[in-house]
Amino acid sequence: MDAAVANKDLRVQVNNRQILSIALPITLAVLVPQINMLVNSIFLGQLSEEALGNAGITGVYYLIFAVAGSGLNNAMQSVFSRHAGSGDTTQFRVILAQGIRISIQFSLICIAFTWFVAPAILEAVADPKHFPAEMSFLKIRIWGLPFLYLFQMGNAFLVSSLNSRLLMIGFFCEAMVNIVLDYLLIFGHFGFPKMGFNGAAWASVIAECTGMIVVLIVLNRSGLQKQYGLLQSFQHHKSISKDIIKVSVPLMMQYIISVATWLVFFLLIETRGATAKAISNTMRNVFGMAGVFVWAFAATSNTMVSNLIGQGRTDLVIPAIRRIMAWSLGACSIMVLLLNLFPDMFFNMFGQDEGFVQEGIPVIRMVSVGMLFMSMANIWLNAVTGTGQTKVNLAIELIAIGLYMGYTWYFMKVNYVNLAMAWSNEFVYWISILIMASWFLLSGKWRKGVSAENRP
Repeated sequence: MDAAVANKDLRVQVNNRQILSIALPITLAVLVPQINMLVNSIFLGQLSEEALGNAGITGVYYLIFAVAGSGLNNAMQSVFSRHAGSGDTTQFRVILAQGIRISIQFSLICIAFTWFVAPAILEAVADPKHFPAEMSFLKIRIWGLPFLYLFQMGNAFLVSSLNSRLLMIGFFCEAMVNIVLDYLLIFGHFGFPKMGFNGAAWASVIAECTGMIVVLIVLNRSGLQKQYGLLQSFQHHKSISKDIIKVSVPLMMQYIISVATWLVFFLLIETRGATAKAISNTMRNVFGMAGVFVWAFAATSNTMVSNLIGQGRTDLVIPAIRRIMAWSLGACSIMVLLLNLFPDMFFNMFGQDEGFVQEGIPVIRMVSVGMLFMSMANIWLNAVTGTGQTKVNLAIELIAIGLYMGYTWYFMKVNYVNLAMAWSNEFVYWISILIMASWFLLSGKWRKGVSAENRP
């Protein structure tokens, strides 16, 4: 592994080879946990339709805090990449240390919130019949958050230092542990306790701990820890912490607001019956699977844009975004085509009856349109992140969420047509983001923010 990581020049080039060298390892790394989530839903679907539906609510709740960590992760990636583009890697160890400090502190706040505040909030809006099981699950599941955040910190460094191929090791180990423990703990095979729904929570917590341990081993065994002096000191560094917080807070708020509205959507769906709730949970898996390439190219967009700005090559930013977007759209189109050619095969994996499949097919058709726009919008939105203008990210998100929630409320409460029409809100959300993010970048307004104070 040592020979694989030596990369003294961390300045990116705008060509297909560079894009794919960053994106493909991320794709494979992200694909593994998505397969893991899919298998988890399949297991819960075999347990009961109720368990499959409850997994939608609890999954979205946990996703709120997970994506907050992703906001911090993306901010770290942007800060790392700016330093990498300028050729200054001496601050890598300080950046990573401050990211770890911030992530641990935030995860402890989230755990306390879930245990002592969330029950009162969720009890007021959740289905009383399902609330006890959902809350019991979440009080276990939330303990995986510190491990997840530390795992994300290591991954942000690997991507920014152009070692994204090493991501696969941690993701693969985490996913394998999760799948095996899901099988053992949900159903109680081979002498393990039969925990049912909560077995999935324990499996995920242990798997996230495994991922964290593996990424630390990778940093050590690859030689990266020694090369950049990582994890030697966690002393507070005020200016670096301030820079990270300045970039990350708008992103974290953006991501939390985005997924919180999805939670509201799932709570509204809960009033439409168990089948609608279970179908919607499978749609969450559709977004995960079909979005694998999208999130990988979005991370590539963030890294390359920030790196190019660090190099002072702002003239290459827009061409890079367009090239990455073309790859993202093409890859997502293939995934969407497969889902629409074989929808029965996909839905049958969840062990439900033919009525479930027939109700789900129109929804998957509608969601497919939204995902195509997502494949373009995410590239532009993450490019905005790469410029460091994360307040603009937040503004774009707030406007898009306003349109999304207004549309959702109308078609869920005022004029409910069917579940497919309700899910067309994704189309509204992503096309709004695409228009606003691309306009901001094409207008050149982001260049005003690329000043001396924003450079390492």
